[in-house]
Amino acid sequence: MLTAVAVIASLFFIGWLIYRAIRQKPVGAHTVSRAVAYVTAIYTYAFFLGMDFPQLIKIVVSILLGALLIVLGALLQRRQAGKS
Repeated sequence: MLTAVAVIASLFFIGWLIYRAIRQKPVGAHTVSRAVAYVTAIYTYAFFLGMDFPQLIKIVVSILLGALLIVLGALLQRRQAGKS
C-alpha cells in the first residue's frame, strides 16, 4: 500500500513539473528539493515498514536513521561553508 502511494506521488511530482514547464512558470530549487525529499521519505518508510520486525522497532529505527542523516548533512554543509 505504501509503495503504491510512493509511486503515485512520484508520478504526480513528475506531472506537476511537466505542467509547470508547459505553463512556463518558474519552479524554485527549494520547491523541487522539498518534493524530492517527501517522495524519498515515503519510499524510506515503505522500505522499513516492509521488514519483518515489530512495528515499534521499525518506526524507531526509521526515525533514528532520519535524525542521523539530518545531522550528517548539517555537519557536511557546515564544513563546506567553512572552507569557502
